[in-house]
Amino acid sequence: MSEALIVIDVQNDFCPGGALAVPEGDQIVPGINARMQDFGTIVLTQDWHPSGHSSFASSHSGKAPYDMIEMPYGPQVLWPDHCVQGSAGAAFHKDLDIDRADLIIRKGMNPAIDSYSAFFENDQNTPTGLEGYLRTRGVTALTLVGLATDFCVNFSAQDAARLGFKVRVQADLCRAIDLDGSLAAAWQAMQSAGVAKI
Repeated sequence: MSEALIVIDVQNDFCPGGALAVPEGDQIVPGINARMQDFGTIVLTQDWHPSGHSSFASSHSGKAPYDMIEMPYGPQVLWPDHCVQGSAGAAFHKDLDIDRADLIIRKGMNPAIDSYSAFFENDQNTPTGLEGYLRTRGVTALTLVGLATDFCVNFSAQDAARLGFKVRVQADLCRAIDLDGSLAAAWQAMQSAGVAKI
């Protein structure tokens, strides 16, 4: 039970045809399902934004998707509306084996703060509760897969390493947005934090 698989945001809006599609985001699903057999603990994360979330470009007059703004907690990319609570886009990809999950962590529910990481909202202070769950299950090592490598996987991996977990990111079971070189920067940041790329 000491190692967990953390499956990050494999949702319709992050797959081809979705509102914030990650190229080839759907192609990792069969591999993730196969990897689930290797772990005693499986956690899925789910972006779960209220309508009008502050990270949506549509919430800011004169702003377009992928513009940057300053929020009270720091710089924030403005996104197309995505993963709105209860929408088809927020649902998990239909082929993802969600029945294998021990826990589903929903994030990004606070309308004023975005949440990339599975562990903390973007203020780097408000916890999701995932750390406590893993500790009580005796989990010490994590393998992360999912979407997108350079945002939610990256921030989750760095936070997990900072919290003292042994962290690996399985690169072939992730896909990236790669916004202005964000993928290379993410791998560098993860490796600097002690995250292993496998």
